[in-house]
Amino acid sequence: MPREVIITCAVTGSVHTPSMSPNLPVTPDQIAEQAIAAAHAGAAILHLHARDPSTGSPTPDPEVFMQFLPRIKAECDSVINITTGGGMGMSVEQRLEASMRAEPEMCSLNMGSINFGLYPMLNKPRQWLHEWEPVFLEDSRDFVFKNTFKDIETALQRLGAQRGTRFEFECYDVGHLYNLAHFLDRGLVEPPLFIQFVLGILGGIGADVENLAFMKRTADKLFGDAYRFSVLGAGRHQLPLSAASLSLGGHIRVGLEDNLFLNAGELAPDNASQVLRARQFIDGLSMTVASPARARELLKLKGGDQVAF
Repeated sequence: MPREVIITCAVTGSVHTPSMSPNLPVTPDQIAEQAIAAAHAGAAILHLHARDPSTGSPTPDPEVFMQFLPRIKAECDSVINITTGGGMGMSVEQRLEASMRAEPEMCSLNMGSINFGLYPMLNKPRQWLHEWEPVFLEDSRDFVFKNTFKDIETALQRLGAQRGTRFEFECYDVGHLYNLAHFLDRGLVEPPLFIQFVLGILGGIGADVENLAFMKRTADKLFGDAYRFSVLGAGRHQLPLSAASLSLGGHIRVGLEDNLFLNAGELAPDNASQVLRARQFIDGLSMTVASPARARELLKLKGGDQVAF
């Protein structure tokens, strides 16, 4: 049988700002519409953040999440994956609030604290739509994304143990894999682990195939056959590292959270266009796109009927 590939689509995130692309979804309606279209294009998992509808700034407000989560669930069968990373300046309590209310099948969970530099995006001249945008980017020069062992334990307990949520373990560097192994040794996480190798963020491991291969070798050593992996290549590295992931036996993540472009110099019109481009890669390698039902089976998720929205 052809190998099945899970496509994750990260719809809006908290990295890019509205001035960078008119196609970045901001309002609940825009997030819902683009998520549903991405699902219909083939995304088995939808990774979701929320934004303030009036300014486009990242928000942890559960009330905003609840304006689009039920609609997405009603109009597609994709697995809904809610961020616990939130956005810069949010407390751990804020970052977990929406997931604790929604009790989704899956949440993202960063496996350590890192510098997270967005300020180089200030180097490109642009007309800012909102005053907060350049301030937000500049503030990242002195920002550490905090996810201590205690923070991770809190998410695993409140979401995993208490609500049956499983995780997309986001690993921005090799040490994060060892952090995950620590929690596996303690019995706080259970296989199959779903690891997202994140490459190309300023503060994390660089975006090249050698680093990806090293991450995979390390994960093989630590987890054996108890894990599955996907690859997030930031910005222009999205598609090349997607291809590399497929060649190494992995799954792929696309979406406007990670990359605003479809081709060099060409803004992606929406998230679905990136999903369709990923499908071309998968089809070209004689693989198949995993359905949401198959993703649930592979990752041992609780099912869409067990969420609270």
